[in-house]
Formats: sequence, structure tokens, C-alpha cells
Amino acid sequence: MASTTTKNALLLLLLLLLLFPLLHSSLADVAAAAPSSASAAEVDALMELKAALDPSGRLLPSWARGGDPCGRGDYFEGVSCDARGRVAAVSLQGKGLAGAISPAVAMLPGLTGLYLHYNELAGAIPRQLGDLPMLAELYLGVNNLSGTIPVELGRLPALQVLQLGYNQLSGSIPTQLGQLKKLTVLALQSNQLTGAIPASLGDLPELARLDLSSNRLFGSIPSKLAAIPKLATLDLRNNTLSGSVPSGLKKLNEGFHFDNNSELCGAHFDSLKPCANGDEDDNEEGSKMARKPESTNVKPLQAPQTMNVNRDCDNGGCSRSSSSSTTLSSGAILAGTIIIIGGAAACGISVISWRRRQKQKVGGGGTVESLEGRASSSNASSSLINVEYSSGWDTSSEGSQQGLRLSPEWSPSVRYNMEEVECATQYFAGANLLGRSGFAATYRGAMRDGAAVAVKSIGKSSCKAEEADFLRGLRAITSLRHDNLVALRGFCRSRARGECFLVYEFMANGSLSRYLDVKDGDVVLDWATRVSIIKGIAKGIEYLHSSKANKAALVHQNICADKILMDHLFVPHLSGAGEHKLLADDVVFSTLKDSAAMGYLAPEYTTTGRFTDRSDVYAFGVVVFQVLTGRKAVSSELRLLGGGGGAEYSGKLDDLVDPRLGGRFSRPEAAKLAGIALLCTSESPAQRPAMAAVLQQLGATQ
Repeated sequence: MASTTTKNALLLLLLLLLLFPLLHSSLADVAAAAPSSASAAEVDALMELKAALDPSGRLLPSWARGGDPCGRGDYFEGVSCDARGRVAAVSLQGKGLAGAISPAVAMLPGLTGLYLHYNELAGAIPRQLGDLPMLAELYLGVNNLSGTIPVELGRLPALQVLQLGYNQLSGSIPTQLGQLKKLTVLALQSNQLTGAIPASLGDLPELARLDLSSNRLFGSIPSKLAAIPKLATLDLRNNTLSGSVPSGLKKLNEGFHFDNNSELCGAHFDSLKPCANGDEDDNEEGSKMARKPESTNVKPLQAPQTMNVNRDCDNGGCSRSSSSSTTLSSGAILAGTIIIIGGAAACGISVISWRRRQKQKVGGGGTVESLEGRASSSNASSSLINVEYSSGWDTSSEGSQQGLRLSPEWSPSVRYNMEEVECATQYFAGANLLGRSGFAATYRGAMRDGAAVAVKSIGKSSCKAEEADFLRGLRAITSLRHDNLVALRGFCRSRARGECFLVYEFMANGSLSRYLDVKDGDVVLDWATRVSIIKGIAKGIEYLHSSKANKAALVHQNICADKILMDHLFVPHLSGAGEHKLLADDVVFSTLKDSAAMGYLAPEYTTTGRFTDRSDVYAFGVVVFQVLTGRKAVSSELRLLGGGGGAEYSGKLDDLVDPRLGGRFSRPEAAKLAGIALLCTSESPAQRPAMAAVLQQLGATQ
């Protein structure tokens, strides 16, 4: 009996010793997780940051002295802290901030994320940002920032995402950015950057997305870019690059974009002219030899070491001590063990509770978990890259109940889950709402790769009831690829929310409606831009109407000024193409009533109830009149002109063309466009030209 008791005691003692590291770790976590207050220096820094970001003092009322950024109150909205009580993230995207970024941000040494995108911030990017050793994500896109990109940003050893797109930055791209060895996303699109692409960017082993589009870059494409092991997307569109395109970039397939660089050449790309001296991939010395991709293995966490239990042992075995002095009561050991386990569980609950409060405080601006410990490269990679879903149709977390799956040829990148959509829109924050209709709401957002998007949320009752019908509509939309159509980047459907979501490219300059009936002080489109809009939309409609090997002919059915969106260069993009294939019939009918009220609906629809390509032509004619007159309501012009005229307008152009142009327009061109509008709005659909003929009259080619 005594022997059995002793064995039990020893076993319980061993269990106690094994549990000691767990207890020690839990107690350490609790000590670290205790919501300690931010230092006075960090509060001062936040107040300086507030004064610079919000000169009006109206947009950040919760940022007040006396409040604790790391406390449990409602102070310092958008600020989250780490377990040590240091400010870890500042998330103020889409707040309408119109000030500048203060250098005082460098006084937040624990900062891992700075999210100031979708504001109206001006001025320069502080070079002091380079003094933040833990900064992992820097989002400053879609603002009015100017000046050069600070070379000091190359000193950020932890930086993984650098998003500076859609600003007014100038100068060259710093070569020092090639020192950011953890960088996964570099987005500098839509600025005024000049100079050559630094070859040092080819030294970024983790880079997955590089967007330098819509700048003023010149020179050749460095061959080293083709050797970046993880590069999936390279966007160089709308620059003045020249020379041979490295053949190694062919491996990116549709992830490589180089349009509107007329001096590029290369035999390995169908859309490029061959180079005069043959293809040479030696755009910088020593770049022909591709480097071996670095290992991406994540070092496993080291298991806690168990305590070394020293026993008084010799070759003959362990000696026993006197039972009166060392034998422990098995009941006492058992009780002690239970107490320890209970204490460890209580510690764990305390940690979870505190972290949950931190997550709730941050709201849509990130959580403690997402801002701490970014060593794993998988957490930092683009949300558009290597996304895989097992649920097929329903891409929300709850999965598909009916097992309907997308065809295998679809790229996984077009299927999002709810977490990605919610994070992109900051949980559908009101500040990100772009517009709302009777059946949908559209929010601006930013994907993790820095891409600006517009997310359209459509209620389940407004979508096609049958999933198969919805999928057929999606297939039709995703087959559309044209420079004058708003591209669908992806979709998501969640049964839990009862909504489906369409993720589109974001158009920075809004819809054509914004530039109609403008008031004093508003932007007035010049004549060249108006002509460009008309030609661009004509190209987009003609593409929809054409039948190609991988695309059936499609009638838009709802062309109007609200559906014509402009990017940052005022290039027009027709939105909503094919959406009627996703919507319930009653929803489609309700949208037609709005079109009829604005004069876009062709007259034959009231008798036939059918749409044809000539219905789109009629709506296009109305849009041409709107662009010419600068007004939304053009029914009076149509009655005055009688419709169905010749190829040129013979009336008084000064009475037709927008007076805000002050006579600065081409009279022959205006007469030609008015004549085309007359033909397109003929009462009889048989008298309206096909869009291919309209393109010929406009002198535009696909």
C-alpha cells in the first residue's frame, strides 16, 4: 500500500513539474497583457498627430488629453495598443482628414501599422517614418500627398506593405527601397514619379505585387524583376518605358501588365513589336542568371523545455529518502495540481478577455492579433494571391450547403471570402459608402495588396434565386476584358449575411453625372476630355455587342451617365455590364423605370418589352447629348432637333454646346458629334447605326 502511495505521489509530482512551464508562461502572458497605460510621450505624439491630421478639430473628438489610448474607454478612436501598453496601430482611413502627417508619428516606437488611406491629406511624407523599427504596414494611398518618396523608408526592416498610390508624389523611386527584404506589396501607382525603375527592386525576395502604373517612368524594365521568386503581379501600364521586355516576365501570364508603353518591344509577347536587335534580357549587367528562390520555410516555434528533474541516482538505481521527510501526500499533490490548472485556466481567460476588448476598440482598423508578430509571410501576402476555397460557390466561411462549385478554369483570385470583403471596406464603414440604390450599396475599399476597389453589396432577395443562373451571369461578366469597361476583380456570396458582393476596380474621378449641371467652382470638363469620353464609351459598347471566341455578344440594357465612371486620368469606363444577368427580374424592371425617367430608355421598349443592341445605341446617343450640353436633362434638345437628322448637325452649335466651355471647342467636331447623337436617338431602331459604324464615324478604332 505504501509503495502504491509513493508511486502515485511521484507521478503527481512529475505532473506538477511538467505543468510548471505552462503556469509560468500563463503568468507571464497575464503580466504582459495587463492593459497598462500609454506613456505620456506617446499621448503627446498622438495629440501632435491629431493637430496635423485634423486642423479643424472636428473629426477626431475622442482624441483628447486625459484619455488613455490603451484604456477601456472610448478615447482615441482608431488607436490600438500591444500587450506592453504601446501604441501599435493608428487606423483612420476614410475619415475625411484634410491636414498633413506630422513627424511626431516617429515618437510611437511600437507602431506596426499606419492606415491613413482614403483621406485628403496633403504635404510631404515625413522622413521620420523611417525611424519606426516595427512598422509592418504603411497605407497612405488615395490622398493628395506631394513631394518625393523619402529614402529613409528603406530603413524599415519590418515593412511588408507600402501603399502610396493615387497621390501626387514626384521625383524618382528611391533605390533604397530594395533594402526592404520583408516587403510583399509595393504600390506606387497613379502618381507623378519619373526616372527609371530601380534595378534594386529585383532584390526583394518576398515581393508578390509591384504596381508602378500610371506614372512618368522611362527607360527599360530591369531584368532582375523577372528573378523575384514570389512576384505574381507586375503592373507597368501608362508610362513611357522603352526597350526589350525581359522574357522571364512571361511566367507571370495575366499578372504582367504593360499596356500604353509604345516603345516596348519583345518577341515573347504577342502584343509587342519585335525588337530591332532581337530580344536581349540584359537591361542591367549580371542579371541574366536567375537567382535561386530563397527558402520560404517558417521556422517552427520552439517547444518549451521541461525542467530537468535531478534525482539521486547511481548505476544501481535511485535511492529512496526517508518517508517521514520527503514522502508527499498524494491528496495534497492532487489538490495542488488542481489549483494550478485552475489558475492557469483563469489566466488564459483573462488574456482572451483583454484581447477581445482591444479588438472591439479598434473596430475596423485591425486587431491586436493582426498587428502583432508578423513574422509569418503567409499573413502578409496579398489577399489576391494564392487564395483557395474548398466551398466553391458560397465563399463565406460557412461554406456551400448545396455543393455547387465553380468551373475549374476560373482563377481562384476572383473568389473572395467574407473576411476579405469586410476588411477591405472596414466592415462596411459609413465613411466608405460611395452610393446606395434601391437594391444595392457600394463601398470603397482597399485590398491587402493596396489595390483600390469598389464593393457592391446586393441583397439576397435582389439576386437570381437559382445559384446556377447566378453563376452563368458571373461567367458572362468575368469574360469581359476591355480598357473601357470597369473590370470585375472578384465576388463573394454569404448565406449568413444574405448578400452577394461584387468587387470592382475603383474609379477615382467618379461618374459622368458629377460633371453634369456643375456649379460655379466645380470641375468643368474641357473639350478634349469630352471627346475622349464619347469615343471611349463607344469602344466599350461596341466590344459588348461584338461576339468573340471567348465572349458572347451582350446588351448592356442600362447605359446612363451614372454608369460611366472615370479613372484618375479621366479615361471612361462603362460599369454594370452584365449585372442584369445576376439580378432578379423585378429588380431589373425597377432600374428600367429610372432609365425611362431620365430619357435613356429606347421608345420601342414600351411596345416590345425587349432590349436589342439598338437599345444601347439609343442610350449612347442620349449620353452624347449630355456630354455636349453639360446637362443631365436633354429631352428638350431631342424635341428641338427632332431626332433622326443627318450625319452632321446644322443648327446653332452655341445653343447646344455647354456654355461653360466659353467657346473653346472644335466646331466641326461638335457638329459631327451632334449628328451622330441624332442618328443614335432615331425613333426607329432600324435607322440607328450599329456601334461599329459609330466607331467609324468617330474615327476611333479598338
